[in-house]
Amino acid sequence: MFSESKRYFVDKRISQEMINAGSKSFREYFASVCFQADGANLQSLVNAMTVNETYLYRERYQLDCLVRSILPEVVRPLSRGDTVKIWSVPCSTGEEPYSIAIHLLENWKSVDDYNIEITASDIDTKVLKTARRGTYSDRSYQYVPKTVMEKYTSYIGDGNYQVIEALRNSVRFTTANILDAKNGNQNGAYDIIFCRNLLIYFDDLSRREAADAMYAGLKPGGFVCLGHSESMSRISSLFNMRKFPDAIVYQKQP
Repeated sequence: MFSESKRYFVDKRISQEMINAGSKSFREYFASVCFQADGANLQSLVNAMTVNETYLYRERYQLDCLVRSILPEVVRPLSRGDTVKIWSVPCSTGEEPYSIAIHLLENWKSVDDYNIEITASDIDTKVLKTARRGTYSDRSYQYVPKTVMEKYTSYIGDGNYQVIEALRNSVRFTTANILDAKNGNQNGAYDIIFCRNLLIYFDDLSRREAADAMYAGLKPGGFVCLGHSESMSRISSLFNMRKFPDAIVYQKQP
């Protein structure tokens, strides 16, 4: 799954997990991961292997592209009141799905005309707890305009702000592995998938499997937004590249 360039990262995390589990050898630790009844060591390993560096309004140009170019195409064949489904995966500690929700509320004039469903998924159960709580330090809000912060967050002390309850309740958080077909992609369910800065950690085979999962998860004509250093064109031929004024995204062939 991980590319060879991430070998040091993987070895270091596994060594620490062996210490945490009290294992005397890798064989003993591996057995616990595979056969432990409650799966605690396996989930702890999964959590340790995830990278969760993020903040609100990260790569904002894609959010601008979402409201200016992507959504107008998505809703063109729809009727007022129809549902638009967006999937953020991996969502990490929740800054991305909350950013999407806030940006739609603030910048998409048709936001009240449709039923917007935002699903946010991650394989790491620890970061999902943080995401549901929606509490972040002021550093995470460094790119959010002050007027927007005042509207959608509450200061709770010690330099921390919590996303307001109504916004927290507007995002559905789920545990999911994008490489597991049984676990989250909901075949043909989504209009738009945000999968940013994940594929750079994968080897070539896992990238192709992730692309296949996103293809399966999208409706015909649906869109994928990747990280700025990622390119679907080098991974899969299943998507068409779309060059919009604000960003390059990838579209499932209608």
